[in-house]
Amino acid sequence: MAADYSEKDLNAIVAALKTREFDAQWVPDKAAARAVILDRVRPNDRVGVGGSMSIRELEVLETLKGNGHTVYDHWTPNLSKEESLKTRKLQMQSDLFLSGTNALITDGRLVNIDGVGNRVNSMVFGPERVILVAGVNKIVSSLDAAFDRIKNVASPPNARRLSLPTPCAKTGKCADCHSPSRICRAVLIHEWRPLLTQILVIIVNEALGY
Repeated sequence: MAADYSEKDLNAIVAALKTREFDAQWVPDKAAARAVILDRVRPNDRVGVGGSMSIRELEVLETLKGNGHTVYDHWTPNLSKEESLKTRKLQMQSDLFLSGTNALITDGRLVNIDGVGNRVNSMVFGPERVILVAGVNKIVSSLDAAFDRIKNVASPPNARRLSLPTPCAKTGKCADCHSPSRICRAVLIHEWRPLLTQILVIIVNEALGY
């Protein structure tokens, strides 16, 4: 269950993100977030999408594909290993990259952990424009809280979704494991917006994703 956030709270987080040179806004619900994303997509955009439940809960990818956009989605069913790898690399060359974020600190920093690296790479450099969506369940008060959230709230269900034999998938808690299936491998902390990448952060006043 996500905490309740007032307009004042959300406005303060948006202001903190803007201080760090992100474009940012908050919206009341998933439908509004979906509308913002679709409004930002240009006619000829090639759209990359990271491994994100938040984006898929907004159901924008089906619309983009229906509108004729090329969508680089490595979760597309029945991709071979080679096709999946190629798709991950193409995400980093997309015009617009869509993803959620693992944690949003109230001071405007973003924290993400990745297993392969295509998602965190695409958040920093490659795509000209990036849109990151954060449900209010992703909001935390500190960097320590961000890591606690990622390791003990987000990663266990994600490992279970992927049917990985990690300790966290079994117990629901991080064991800082040495498993070859470990998905916590590359950490990205956005202190500020990267210089050559436009990033819009949409905060959704509902819970989204893990």
